[in-house]
Amino acid sequence: MAGSISTHVLDTGAGRPASGVRVTVSRGEEVVGEGTTDADGRIRDLAAGLAPGTYRLAFEVASPFFTRVALDVRVGDGHHHVPLLLSPYGIASYRGS
Repeated sequence: MAGSISTHVLDTGAGRPASGVRVTVSRGEEVVGEGTTDADGRIRDLAAGLAPGTYRLAFEVASPFFTRVALDVRVGDGHHHVPLLLSPYGIASYRGS
């Protein structure tokens, strides 16, 4: 079974989903998935058919401090949901369900 990734970006400073955030998934130099968050801050099918390994999610954000947030995650079989909580001067992430 191959792996897949989805994401949800929440603007915790504004208290709402972050729509229009460009996200790419890459393995090494190869981009294997990309999209832009919808009105609910989600990209449900960001990348699918992924072989096990380490992937980089890069979020192009517009905040007073951050311009880009990159997370390296280990993907195995099954689905991996990677939310990003964003405020003007802080970020957090976790493995969602």
